[in-house]
Amino acid sequence: MSFRDLRNFTEMMRALGYPRLISMENFRTPNFMLVSEILLWLVKRYEPQIDVPSDVETEQDRVFFIKAVAQFMATKAHIKLNTKKLYQADGYAVKELLKITTVLYNAMKSKGMESTAMGEEEDVGKFKFDLGSRISDLKTARQLASDITSKGASLYDLLGKEVMLRELRTEAIGRPLEINETEKVMRVAIKDILEQVQKTNDMLNNVAADEASLEAKIEKRKSELERSHKRLQTLQSVRPAFMDEYEKIEEELQKQYSCYVEKFRNLTYLEQQLDDQHRMEQERFEEAENTLRLMQNKLKEEEKRLLKTGSHDDSDMEIHEDEGSDSDLEDRQLIKQHTAMEMLMHGRPSKRLVGTMHGGDTEDEVSGCG
Repeated sequence: MSFRDLRNFTEMMRALGYPRLISMENFRTPNFMLVSEILLWLVKRYEPQIDVPSDVETEQDRVFFIKAVAQFMATKAHIKLNTKKLYQADGYAVKELLKITTVLYNAMKSKGMESTAMGEEEDVGKFKFDLGSRISDLKTARQLASDITSKGASLYDLLGKEVMLRELRTEAIGRPLEINETEKVMRVAIKDILEQVQKTNDMLNNVAADEASLEAKIEKRKSELERSHKRLQTLQSVRPAFMDEYEKIEEELQKQYSCYVEKFRNLTYLEQQLDDQHRMEQERFEEAENTLRLMQNKLKEEEKRLLKTGSHDDSDMEIHEDEGSDSDLEDRQLIKQHTAMEMLMHGRPSKRLVGTMHGGDTEDEVSGCG
């Protein structure tokens, strides 16, 4: 892309009346939206009646748009565009756009368009009209050229077979004409044609018979349908004899269902309450067991402590007593053990044991659970 091409393009677009101002910086980076808008405007300016898809959101739509524009310009204006450069939508696309813009700009200059908008529209309309007529002539010329090519190819093939066909033609012309054989062949051909005509008539007669039978079947089906409709209306208007009993049973069933739902809800609630009660009793039982276990451990520790205290007292008495017999010492030990047992049975630890045997439950609590 050169600076001169970009400048010429912007000036030509401004002269052609493009409504948007095009800057030289617009094509520094790819700008497909601007390129598609310019292409659509140029194509519409060239042929207002053309229908070109203007949707360029997706990649497939853009490719289809570029191909449609390039094909139109190639067939209508004989302008060959590079689709790859147009798809790039950068400075290289300006050269391709400049091809279309130059044609329109030269046409405008040759027609001597006025500077006013009205004169410009009239001249553009005339230019388009003349161009359209030339395009129609071009299509006719192309069609004739293709026909000439096909006819020439077929003629060349036939001329290649002329050597073989010449001998057959000469032989057929030199052979004398036999009237009897010709009549025989003609009679056979006439007989075949008459047979085909008879078959065709038979088929037509069969079609008429089939049509009559089908119409009869259709009328029969229509009458059956009408009778069925009448019977249906009669059955809908008559109330069955068991309908009263059915409605009565239905009402009773609705009541029974309501009662069932209520009982089921109550049963579910009571089961939930019973489960909660069992869970509370289990928790209380576990709590009582834990308390009893703790008290047993405390009693064992208290017993050990008392036994240790009794043994220390016995040792002190043996050290300080200089007189006495072994029997007196045994008597004193028995008395101390008996005193320790009485303290265990009647002292504070025994009261704790008696108080925790019931697990902390009172009569009110028991009655409340019941």
